[in-house]
Amino acid sequence: MDIAPTPAPVPLVHDIPFWESVEQQDLKLQRCADCGQFRYPAGPICAQCNSEQVTWELVSGKGTILSWVVFHKTYLPAYPAPHTVIAVRLDEGPIIISNLEGPEPEGSWIDERVSLRYATMPDGVVLPRFELDRTAS
Repeated sequence: MDIAPTPAPVPLVHDIPFWESVEQQDLKLQRCADCGQFRYPAGPICAQCNSEQVTWELVSGKGTILSWVVFHKTYLPAYPAPHTVIAVRLDEGPIIISNLEGPEPEGSWIDERVSLRYATMPDGVVLPRFELDRTAS
């Protein structure tokens, strides 16, 4: 059986710790060591205070859906249609684009609570994904 290869992440120099934390299923984001602002995507300086001092910290993996789209056409074999993409504002502040797995929200998806999970693709690549957080109300 053929396995559709997952498009490989293309980490830049500042993204490497992010992708390492995804592989370890322990999501960490860059945080300014001076003002405490989380930032994603990672970068060389803080957009809030211009500090170059950073740390990498665990995030909760909890957030709310800001937007979503369902692709009804297959653009990549690893992501057959229908393919749901969501924009999630993490409780720590940054916005991450990912996929929703499992049941879909009924009615409006906006502000639905989601939790991070990790999906191991058939070719072994680990990706961050989200599912509805039914513990939130």
